Amino acid sequence: MREILENISSVIGLTAMAIIIWGVVVAVSGFLKNEIARNTPEDNFKTRKEIRQNLGGYLLLGLEVLIAADIIETVANPTTQEVLILASIVVMRTFISYFLDKEIKELK
Repeated sequence: MREILENISSVIGLTAMAIIIWGVVVAVSGFLKNEIARNTPEDNFKTRKEIRQNLGGYLLLGLEVLIAADIIETVANPTTQEVLILASIVVMRTFISYFLDKEIKELK
């Protein structure tokens, strides 16, 4: 059972990384298209703002999926050290998610 949970956790972690990487690819692609288009400064600003919002959404989703992977990993290896590590990771990622979400809302 432990091995199955560890494998599931690994797959979920890889999925989270894929989400984040895809978000970066989409953001860079949008940025390059925007720069090549040579729009007005106002249009450039608006498009960059939208790109940042989209990237932030991908980052938030990726972080939340990573937290799920960490929880499953801790269930597979429920030592005191693993629980403390999970708690610290969740706290850090929660802070990052909170401030990233706040910034995204401010951009809207």
